[in-house]
Amino acid sequence: MNQKLRILIVDDDRRIVSTLADILALPGYVTSGTFSAEDAIEQVKRVSFDCVLTDIKMSGMNGVKLCQEVHKHQPGLPVIFMTAYADDELIRQGLECGVVGVMNKPLDIHQLLGFLAALDNEHVVTVVDDDPAFCETLVEILQRRGFHATKVTDPYMNIDKMVEAAQIVLLDLKLKDVSGYDVLKEIRVLHPDLPVLLVTGYRQEMASVIEKALELNVFTCLYKPLVIPELLQKLAEIQSARLKKLLKKG
Repeated sequence: MNQKLRILIVDDDRRIVSTLADILALPGYVTSGTFSAEDAIEQVKRVSFDCVLTDIKMSGMNGVKLCQEVHKHQPGLPVIFMTAYADDELIRQGLECGVVGVMNKPLDIHQLLGFLAALDNEHVVTVVDDDPAFCETLVEILQRRGFHATKVTDPYMNIDKMVEAAQIVLLDLKLKDVSGYDVLKEIRVLHPDLPVLLVTGYRQEMASVIEKALELNVFTCLYKPLVIPELLQKLAEIQSARLKKLLKKG
């Protein structure tokens, strides 16, 4: 990706913050470090981050409370706990408040870099809609939110070409002379697990089609005019679920 992820590192051990910042700078990630949860919250208020790496146990506010505060200002922002202690209760609380995973200290740097590379890919969204103005506006909005968004206005495009780089697809159900449902079926043949969000401005007219489409492993259906916070929340939910699976595999 052209724009590298921005990572916030939070730990009251200054050596860990400094070492992680140096390591993540090598592949080009942009890092900010802080030694307290309170200062981390102030940074999150000012700067849009792509990921937070935080210790669980710190003097003052712990990682669970930090995660809760972070999500007040940047909902869906991936938070990873770092810990040298097996505190099952704090870990349980963290997972309940939206932490995507836990990494034990000393960190497995190979696993962390693999996670961040996957996180970068999670930002790739393809918008499939035959309305150029809608596509242009939505892509611009997503790009401002840190997504690598692309548009497809030609519903006749080869399906593999259409979704070749996508991690998430926003698919209009009513395309010019083509059924979005038929496009969805082709996507499912080639990419059974690719997250797809349906979009339509015809809630009543398309009700039966929507019902059939939701049976094809579709995440949800959103209605035009889109409520952008709702869209961003759905994208965050998809991202969080996939990243949790990735960390469990690691």
